[in-house]
Amino acid sequence: MADNKAVKALIGEILGEIIEEAKEGGGRKTKVGLMAYGSELGTEELCRGARLAMQDDPTVKVFCIGPRLAGFEDLNWIETEPDEHAVSAAMEKALNDGVIEGAVALHYPFPVGVTTIGKIFTPGRGKPCFVASSTGTASPLRTEAMLRNAIYGIAVAKSAGVPDPKVGVLNLDGAQTVLRALQKLKENGYGISFADSIRKGGGAIFRGNDLLAGAGDVCVADTLTGNVLMKLFGAWTTGGDYEAMGWGYGPSAGEGWDRVISIISRASGAPVVAGALSLNARAAKSGLSAIVAKELQAARAAGLDELIEAMQPKQAAAEEDVKAPPSEPTDEEIHGVDVLEIENAVKALWKAGLYAESSMGCTGPVIKFAKRNEEKVKEVLKAASYL
Repeated sequence: MADNKAVKALIGEILGEIIEEAKEGGGRKTKVGLMAYGSELGTEELCRGARLAMQDDPTVKVFCIGPRLAGFEDLNWIETEPDEHAVSAAMEKALNDGVIEGAVALHYPFPVGVTTIGKIFTPGRGKPCFVASSTGTASPLRTEAMLRNAIYGIAVAKSAGVPDPKVGVLNLDGAQTVLRALQKLKENGYGISFADSIRKGGGAIFRGNDLLAGAGDVCVADTLTGNVLMKLFGAWTTGGDYEAMGWGYGPSAGEGWDRVISIISRASGAPVVAGALSLNARAAKSGLSAIVAKELQAARAAGLDELIEAMQPKQAAAEEDVKAPPSEPTDEEIHGVDVLEIENAVKALWKAGLYAESSMGCTGPVIKFAKRNEEKVKEVLKAASYL
């Protein structure tokens, strides 16, 4: 008898869902939770975002999580006390129980190894661009984090419907090291496509101009820089206290991570909230965690683990005292050595009997040397893996 009651209850639940979907226009909807409490702009702004998301994307069903707000009774609510801890707990329970498939939160304590991939609107060409990453951290080590960010950025872009995202690396400390690792992955068979800078000379190292123009689909950065970029691109038209443009700080990705939790800030306005909800729903529906796992598997087959191992800090041995050779005019320079390695690269040249100096150009660090030594300089730097 008990089994019959359970079956009837299940049938009733399924029929209820079918009737509800028919009333709403048919088709399965992706259910996404919204942490609807704690915004600096007020709960009403969050609720407006929920309405916009469902108006703009009829495949999304939003559940506002928090104390029910008068005037928004038409929305779906998971009611809580007016307390952020209660809202967070209710969101976790809804995810665990399968009531929602993804969630958009004002804050979330991601474990180390999990990061979020933001999405901005670039003003120069009106193109979207994913910023990898914008919150959380893929690794405590900067270069490893950026390398992983590239892979997670590709996965999130693919989950959002970009089949072959073009990747650029922002010109930061560690950028050249990361780009070399990505190029090595490509040489070994990993399917990555590089973007091309709009500046003279091109290449996959991005400057600010490339972000403004949307030169690529994914821009790789460290998390703190990515977070600043999200705020700048989201609020540059408003003076800073209202993020009016973009899709928020993006869905979460990480090795072994199986949840789709997106982040917005306490200054995110309704348009950004709506975009974040839609992006989260698409990532959940596409199976983001499975896409991340597939990308990691392909990257590992191309030598990802070995590249990450090579990035780890080495136990410092007694540092060799290398003296500079006699100085001579430096009428040539070489780019592409990472700023974190520039001094060691110069010492490698000194050790080979080649005079060189480090310098900082407008596009990054350079090594200056005598032009007559150019071939030998390149040979030494490549042999030592600085190029």
